[in-house]
Amino acid sequence: MQAIQEITTRPNRPIKAIQFGEGNFLRAFIDWQIDILNEKTDFNGDVIMVQPLERGMGDMINAQNGFYTTVLRGIENGKEIEDYRKITSVRGCINAYTDYENYISQADNPDLRFVFSNTTEAGIAYDPSVKLEDKPQKSFPGKVAAFLYRRFKTFGGDASKGLIFIPCELIDKNGDTLKKYVLQHAEAWGLEKEFIDWVNNACDFCNSLVDRIVPGYPRAEAEKIQEKLGYKDNLLDAAESFLFWAIEYKAKSHEDELPTGKAGLNVVWTDDMTFFRTRKVRILNGAHTMSVLAAYQTGLNTVEECMHSPLISSFMKRGLFDEIIESMDGDKTLLTSYAGDVLERFQNPYIVHLLLSISLNSTSKFKTRDLPSLLGYIEKKKCLPKVLPFSLAALISFYEGTEIEADYLKGMRNGEVYQIKDSMDVLKKFQELYSASYSSVKEKSEKIANAVLSMDAWWGQDLTKVDGLEKVIAEDLESIWTEGMEKAITKLMEK
Repeated sequence: MQAIQEITTRPNRPIKAIQFGEGNFLRAFIDWQIDILNEKTDFNGDVIMVQPLERGMGDMINAQNGFYTTVLRGIENGKEIEDYRKITSVRGCINAYTDYENYISQADNPDLRFVFSNTTEAGIAYDPSVKLEDKPQKSFPGKVAAFLYRRFKTFGGDASKGLIFIPCELIDKNGDTLKKYVLQHAEAWGLEKEFIDWVNNACDFCNSLVDRIVPGYPRAEAEKIQEKLGYKDNLLDAAESFLFWAIEYKAKSHEDELPTGKAGLNVVWTDDMTFFRTRKVRILNGAHTMSVLAAYQTGLNTVEECMHSPLISSFMKRGLFDEIIESMDGDKTLLTSYAGDVLERFQNPYIVHLLLSISLNSTSKFKTRDLPSLLGYIEKKKCLPKVLPFSLAALISFYEGTEIEADYLKGMRNGEVYQIKDSMDVLKKFQELYSASYSSVKEKSEKIANAVLSMDAWWGQDLTKVDGLEKVIAEDLESIWTEGMEKAITKLMEK
C-alpha cells in the first residue's frame, strides 16, 4: 500500500497563515476549513505550522509532506454520516527549537495574514523570564511578541502588514488576553512606542469560540480505514461532523479575506459573541455536567449509553429544554436548535466520551456551567426547578469517599473503586464530610447538604440562602442513598 505523500500533490499556493500548534484539534478544525476554502472560494492559501513545544508531531507531519486525512463522522438529521477528506492545505511544520531561523523568517513573508493557535488553556500566559533574545521564547505570547517585532522591522512598520490573530484556546476572551501579554512583553523588553502603536492599530486580535469534538487518531480502526482509502496515513484525524466557530472582531469582520460564508461553513462573525459562548457553556457543557454524575451512578459509562437509556435521556432532555433553556435570555429558536444539535452529537457512535473523563473538576464545572441556569430559572420562574437541584445532589453523592490516594478520592460503585478528581481542597472537604458519623441517612443528607451549599468559596455565594434549595438537595440525597440513583431519578421524573 502506498503512503499518502506518494500519491498526493499540492497546488502552488502562497502561505497565508501561520499556526501555533500541530495537534489533532487544529488539523481537524482550522486546516480542514482552510482546505475547504481553497476548494470552494478564491482564498488560495496554505498554512505553515509551528510546533510550540520542543517535542511534538512535527517530524511525523513533515514525513508526510503535510498531507493527512480527516475522518468526520456523526449523526445529522437522524442519519449516520461519514466523510473522508485528504487535506492539502498544510505546507509543513517548523520546530522553533531546532530550526529557529526558519521559524522567525516566516515573519518576513509578505503574503502572511492570519495567525491561528491552540496552545492549550495554559499556553496563553505571561512569563516574565522570557526575553527578546531567546531563540525561541519558551512562552506562546513571548513567541508572538518576538515574531511581530521581526515583522514590524522587516516591513518598516507598514500598516498593511499587520496580522489577524484568531486563537482557539478554550479561555474567555482568548484574543484580548493574548494581546495583553504581547504588549506586556513589548513594554518589559523596552521596545519602541512605534511598534506598540503598530500592534494596536495594524494587528487585530479576535476572540473566538470553537466547537467540535476531535478524538484524533482512530487507533482501533486505523487499519480498516486505510484499507478503505487505499493508502497508508499515519496521521488520520477523526472528528465529529459538527462544527461551529464564533469569531468576535473589533473594528471590522475579516470575512472578506477568510470567506467562510462563501464556503458554506458554520462560522459566525460577530462584534459580540457573548450569546454564543453562553449558549455553548450552558447547553453543551451544562448538559454534560448536569447528567453524567447521576448517569455514572446508575451504572452507565459513556455519553452514548446515556442517550440510549430512556431514563437518563429523559432526565437530560427535561433539564435541558424545561430548565436550562428556560433560564436563558436570547433567541429561543437558536437555543432550542442548538440543543437539538447537541443531543444528536451526544448520540454519535464514533465518539467514545467517558463519563469519568467529564467528571474531572465537577465542582468548578457546576459553578460555571449549571449554577447560572439554576439561579436564572429561579429568578425568572420564582420557583425551584427539579432536575438542576437533583444534579447537584448527584454531584454530592458522586463525591462520596473517605480515602485519598495520590491525586484522587476513592469512590465506590457496585463494589468497584472509581477515581474522583478535583482540586485537593475540594477532595479533602468531601473526605471530611463523609468520614463523620451520622445517626441516620436523613441526618447525613441534611448535614452534608448544608455543609456543601454553604461553601461560598466553591460557588461564589452561600447557596443555603437560596430559598428552599437546601431542603430539596437534602431530600434528593436521602432519596439517592435510601433507594439508589436509578429509583431516585425515576421518582423525580414522575413528579
